[in-house]
Amino acid sequence: MTWDWDASSRAALSGFLAAHGLCSGPVTTRRIGDGHSNLTFLVSDGSRQVVVRRPPPPPIPPGAHDMLREARLIGALAGTDVPVASVLAVAPAVLDVPFYVMSYVDGPVVTDRTPAPLDTPSSRRQIGHALVDTLAALHAVDWRALGLADLGRPEGFNARHFHRMARLVADADGNAPPEFAEVQAWLAANVPPESGATIVHNDYRLGNVVLATPGRIAAVLDWELATLGDPLFDVGYFLASWPSPDAPLTPTEELGIAALEPGYPTRAELASRYASQTGRDLSTLDWYTTLALWKLAVLYEYGRRRAVDGVGDDYYADPVKVKSFLDAAQRAAGC
Repeated sequence: MTWDWDASSRAALSGFLAAHGLCSGPVTTRRIGDGHSNLTFLVSDGSRQVVVRRPPPPPIPPGAHDMLREARLIGALAGTDVPVASVLAVAPAVLDVPFYVMSYVDGPVVTDRTPAPLDTPSSRRQIGHALVDTLAALHAVDWRALGLADLGRPEGFNARHFHRMARLVADADGNAPPEFAEVQAWLAANVPPESGATIVHNDYRLGNVVLATPGRIAAVLDWELATLGDPLFDVGYFLASWPSPDAPLTPTEELGIAALEPGYPTRAELASRYASQTGRDLSTLDWYTTLALWKLAVLYEYGRRRAVDGVGDDYYADPVKVKSFLDAAQRAAGC
């Protein structure tokens, strides 16, 4: 499902931005980002630029695509060691859905290739290290001191998250689809206790950061799924999104295929750096990586069913995408 600005909604946006001193006069809007959930637009009046984040068009499931929650989290992270854009304004009731405006952070978002001047082995290695260091910094944030204790429920996070995801594709009797059953049984039998309670980004990967020279992170993007939970959940997902030269690519790895270029650290090197930065025990990391891949298979299967029914994004319609994640999950679990 797609959405774009029409004359009426763009005029409402222009008026809102002018009232907040962020732009003046008519504005142009351009979709940016590679996501298929919340929508991100670069907005300009010809001299100034801001970024607008809004959910997809209604109907929106309860609790999903909460722009006000996302803006609150990003605002709370300002001043921490986690680089984020500045929240400039929040609009609860200007369009058909709430949206917020944030500063435009200039710099490349790397997906299929690393642009100059970052396209050297040393800069690529710095980028990989900076990704790990920024994730470690996020997991060190004192979320209680920031007033974010109501952001989620970290107790029992692993089991609760696993069971909630399983319900998305279960049949009427609660059984997993046959192609999901083996990995799902392995996950259910090996749920580890939480390794801690931190803010987790929930979609932390190469394509969700803005880079700066010589290889640092200028801003972390796409906080819509962030919550409180087990930090290794983020690590497992991050590594699951990182392509490996000796395995087929999943759709998420395709969004960061640049990481196969010379200089980028391997998955093992990234995990080792995170362990040394945080002191966390990664002995159960295979479970978290498998969970991330299985969860992506679940979400893609859920999206596929909606697309087939004519109520979802056609991007998810191809069942090959689901199989790609399930195959990768089986490899990660050793099934």
